Amino acid sequence: MANSSSTSFQPDSDVHITYEDQQKINKFARHNAKLEDLKEELKQKQNEMKNLEEACEELELMDEDSEKIPYFMGEVFVYQNVDCTQKTLEEAKTKVSEEIKKLEVKCTEIRNVMSDLKTQLYAKFGNNINLEAEDEE
Repeated sequence: MANSSSTSFQPDSDVHITYEDQQKINKFARHNAKLEDLKEELKQKQNEMKNLEEACEELELMDEDSEKIPYFMGEVFVYQNVDCTQKTLEEAKTKVSEEIKKLEVKCTEIRNVMSDLKTQLYAKFGNNINLEAEDEE
């Protein structure tokens, strides 16, 4: 019977969380939430870029002398000729491409901070803490 008590679960009383540890855990959680938001925004920008590229491809098929093309800006349609619309689309693609690059840089920076925090927290708490996302990429 003495053997059975040594194999039963006993809480690990040696794990003490200091204020600094809690701050690191909180910082990790904040960064994780921010990373999820940025990944969602990045997905939207990539979809926007895909739509712009498809619109450029469609314009290449149009006749130069055709009617004005409706281009959606804000809440209204602006009618432009093919050349002007192509220029507008290229400018929009450049802008979205820059936004995508900025978002990717922010994601990388946040991942680096989270990686450092993970290393520190796993070194101290080992298996007593789980910092892995369920759908880790």
